[in-house]
Amino acid sequence: MTLVQMQQRPANAPVAPRTVDDVMEAAGPQVCDDMTVEVALAVMASARADHLLVCDEDGLCTGLVTQSQLAAIRDSAAYTDRVRLRAVLGDRGPFASPATTMAEADHAMRYRRLDALPVVDEQGSALGVLALAR
Repeated sequence: MTLVQMQQRPANAPVAPRTVDDVMEAAGPQVCDDMTVEVALAVMASARADHLLVCDEDGLCTGLVTQSQLAAIRDSAAYTDRVRLRAVLGDRGPFASPATTMAEADHAMRYRRLDALPVVDEQGSALGVLALAR
């Protein structure tokens, strides 16, 4: 048996809050916003991913789509095989920065009922995804 010496932290020592950067996953598959819903579902299936990051023609992250979102759109009465991801996403966001605290991200995800949140840098490029634990 090996003994490990540990130091106790003083009770009044400040604890640095954990940030999104500490726990985010790699960005994973990224697709362009001019892709159709049908093709995006195929990409998602082949990548065995639950979500895709969506980028514009400049490579900036415009949002995230999930398999359940796309399946619901495909199954709707108004669906055609020409529906593009940019039409599904609407407004940009929401996003987190790597410096966002986990408490802030947790609150935002619960408030908006999100399973995953894109993490972007100052320019808007995707760095990763913050996903709820399964």
